[in-house]
Amino acid sequence: MDKISSPAQFQVAIQSPRLTVAVFKADWCVDCKFIDPFMPDVEKQYTDRLTLVEVDVDAVGDVSQEQNILGIPSFVAYTDGRELVRFVNKLRKSREEIEKFLDTALEVYLSIHK
Repeated sequence: MDKISSPAQFQVAIQSPRLTVAVFKADWCVDCKFIDPFMPDVEKQYTDRLTLVEVDVDAVGDVSQEQNILGIPSFVAYTDGRELVRFVNKLRKSREEIEKFLDTALEVYLSIHK
């Protein structure tokens, strides 16, 4: 997963016509560390259909505030600079929940990119 370390880099990533899912997280976040072991497998599973990028909320300053990220880890799907769908809450996320969200993001993306 590519790491986004600046607001400019974030803007470039979400402007892509490809489905891009930003994973907002931080080094100090216990629930973020919970997903770390299985995220490489999840990314590999979806690599031909979407791009996952990691957004360190401490490194990108106002981006998480601008995107209204209230809890981490949070997942937000974008294409062409537009937000499509988000999985944002304060609860720990399971692999199954993340995969279900990615499937939903793909459905929304495909419905507008036919």
